[in-house]
Amino acid sequence: MKVLVPVKRVVDYNVKVRVKSDGSGVELAHVKMSMNPFDEIAVEEALRLKEAGIATEVVAVSIGPAQASETIRTALAMGADRGILVKTDALVEPLAVAKILKGVIGEESPKLVILGKQAIDDDSNQTGQMLAALLGWGQGTFASKVAVDGEAVNVTREIDGGLQTVRLSLPAIVTTDLRLNEPRYASLPNIMKAKKKPIDEKTPESYGVDVSPRLKVLTTAEPAGRKAGVKVGSVAELVSKLKDEAGVL
Repeated sequence: MKVLVPVKRVVDYNVKVRVKSDGSGVELAHVKMSMNPFDEIAVEEALRLKEAGIATEVVAVSIGPAQASETIRTALAMGADRGILVKTDALVEPLAVAKILKGVIGEESPKLVILGKQAIDDDSNQTGQMLAALLGWGQGTFASKVAVDGEAVNVTREIDGGLQTVRLSLPAIVTTDLRLNEPRYASLPNIMKAKKKPIDEKTPESYGVDVSPRLKVLTTAEPAGRKAGVKVGSVAELVSKLKDEAGVL
């Protein structure tokens, strides 16, 4: 069984994001970039399926500029077999991403697609659902447990009321939540091996996809700074401040 794992290049989650002075977006120049954390979890889950003898090949695919090949190399160093870079300098929105991935899936014919539930840069949480709709495949979103059972996969989902388990016929789409697994670190020998693993280059035009944005960002602003807290001498004083000053009681 072939597993396809889309991975996205984003600002590293440890970096404090800065807004450009003109409010046109987020400052990306000279900023550390890395793989989207939810996608790391997706890669790890695919690799565990391969180690269990369920998956035969793990293919990492990324859509973005030439530097996105570094993100694919990270997936390859973790243990993925090969990569596909759909090269574009445009800002690709979720629907265009889903359409490109549909084209990649048409060529690769994977039985399972595992991707992060959202990217930490735009927080859209749309691509997996859109991809499932375009393909007409079953989807298991916000997965905290994935168990392949023959020609089906059981996905335990994190929902507001607790947990829900759904059974999907393969092929299927799974989006990962934080508690699914703990991604591994790439060892130095695997990092060296990853340099020799193949990465195919494509373009959105290869799949007949127009990546022109449908949305326009009018302005970007940093959140207002939080006020310093105050110490209270008693429970009564706390209740009084919550009632009279904060107005939450």
